[in-house]
Amino acid sequence: MYLLPPNLIQLDNSKIFDIDEKVKQIYRLITFSRTHKADDLLDKFISCNNNLAQMLSIKNAQMEAQTKAEVTKYLENLESAIRFVIGEINRGENFKNMPQLFKLFRIISPDAHAKHPNKFRQTIVQIGAIVCPEPKELPTLMTELYRNMSFIDHPIIKAIYFHHELIRIHPFSDGNGRTTRIAKNWMLMYNLYPPIFIKNDIEKREYISTLSKSFSVLEKDPLNWYEATASFFDQELERILTNADLVLNDIRQTGDSKLSSVNFNRDKENNVP
Repeated sequence: MYLLPPNLIQLDNSKIFDIDEKVKQIYRLITFSRTHKADDLLDKFISCNNNLAQMLSIKNAQMEAQTKAEVTKYLENLESAIRFVIGEINRGENFKNMPQLFKLFRIISPDAHAKHPNKFRQTIVQIGAIVCPEPKELPTLMTELYRNMSFIDHPIIKAIYFHHELIRIHPFSDGNGRTTRIAKNWMLMYNLYPPIFIKNDIEKREYISTLSKSFSVLEKDPLNWYEATASFFDQELERILTNADLVLNDIRQTGDSKLSSVNFNRDKENNVP
């Protein structure tokens, strides 16, 4: 297997620009607003991101679990992983190495980890019709993946690239999707972007279909940039943009509500009809 070379990535830079501008607006409002109370806006920002992080756990659990019992089990592990990630971010730690990946895997899929502690899978696996790399290839591919990431400057592109390629490699016996999505969001959240997740069954089917098409064309020729691969990256950008919009609008509404309340009380004190 050959990994997708990072220099082949071609994206709609206008979407990345829009995301960056929305994130900047969020922090400008919190930091420099003269009419809104910064503490109120910051509280709302934290609340929005906490809600998104909670939804990330719930949607990830629902996406992969087959039964209600599995949803409960997966959710508990995913919530533990989110708490770990937030703690690491608070300590100034970005996601950047394999020990961190194994730590996430151990938290998210403890049963699978217990079978092969701190090791990659020892068996052949398939994603649909695609046969994943043989176990003996995994150490080299994972080393190459982290090396490739070092050549990608923008954290959004780096996070999406990691997601796409780690799923292709499928290094673990179980929990690859959950582990990958939490690692991706660790990179996004560390760089002040909102976490993202698959919202519903329609989006889930689109996500699986797009990845499958991308993997199929890359299996035939891994050294080209294909429309299917571009579609996956574009869908991920749309998800980030949607959640950035959500956070920005909530913060604006909180500020506008506070400002209206302040103006109303001031007018009342001044007997303004």
